[in-house]
Amino acid sequence: MAGDGPVTAPANPGVCGAGIYARVATSSPRARTVRLGSRDFRKGAAGLSTHAPHAPDSARLVALPATLDEAVAALAAEPAAVPVAGGTDLMAAVNAGLLRPAALVGLGRLAELRGWAYQDGHALLGACLTHSRMSRPDFAALIPALAAAARSAGPPQVRNAGTLGGNIISAAPFGDTLPVLAALEATLLVAGPEGEGRQIPVSHLLAGRDRLQPGELLAHVRVPLLHAPQTFLKATSRTGPARAQASVAVVLDPVRREVRCAVGAVAPMPLRPLDAERWVASLVDWDGERGLAPEVLTAFGDYVGMACIPDPQPAGEGGEPPQLPPAVLHMRRTVATLARRGLGRALA
Repeated sequence: MAGDGPVTAPANPGVCGAGIYARVATSSPRARTVRLGSRDFRKGAAGLSTHAPHAPDSARLVALPATLDEAVAALAAEPAAVPVAGGTDLMAAVNAGLLRPAALVGLGRLAELRGWAYQDGHALLGACLTHSRMSRPDFAALIPALAAAARSAGPPQVRNAGTLGGNIISAAPFGDTLPVLAALEATLLVAGPEGEGRQIPVSHLLAGRDRLQPGELLAHVRVPLLHAPQTFLKATSRTGPARAQASVAVVLDPVRREVRCAVGAVAPMPLRPLDAERWVASLVDWDGERGLAPEVLTAFGDYVGMACIPDPQPAGEGGEPPQLPPAVLHMRRTVATLARRGLGRALA
């Protein structure tokens, strides 16, 4: 195979999604608070009464802030409260008995987190952007790979409710937007008691190297606008929208003359095969056609597959290395195929 030297996956990928939910409740007159299981509620600024359906006894208080500042105040006021936007992952965990929040902060009224803006060559994406909204043509023209990931995130009811921020905070290994954000090297903007000033690289949050602190809330995702080809592909166990068994995002960055690739669903967090990226970027004619021969694309796919799912090491000196199970070998081939096709489409 082209390219000298062994390929290894990024060292110490870490744990995914550690300690991401923070706090909740608010005293603002514009916010609405519901005490579940009782007749107590407070009316909002428009005088609209608020009622809540039955909920587990463990979550007795729901705050419905109208602004980002109110949401942060709610998180600071009630320890152990959990923010909720679409609720596709949160409520599944609650219903399964895996999570028992003492209180909830609903983010559905925060219009400022449901859109996007342009900022210094970047797109500033609201954390409450739904997958359905990101699937539309105007967003696809902005960040094609993220739109493709959003379109594949699940059936319509999931795409209509699920949000970009929820996908990041849940940090499930099979989250479709995560490899795209990793390949784009996105940055998370966190709102807290001190304002919206703290920034966390998305890879640091997913690896557990940084996390939201009590009273903090993911507000925006800052994504560079490369205006260059990018692709997202995934393999599932059936046709149509379904949970990824493996996914690959490929991004071309002509300014930095880089090829960036991130592989999802095969590890607790998206993996970046850095050696494979550098090797194939050195072969791209950035000032010309940018095309690569089929055998180079195949070699790149094999490089990525081996980097993300390496052969096991021998148990001792002189011993034979154990064989990978057939299912794992199949997954490696799947990753290789996705990487080969993704790069080929990006270069086409």
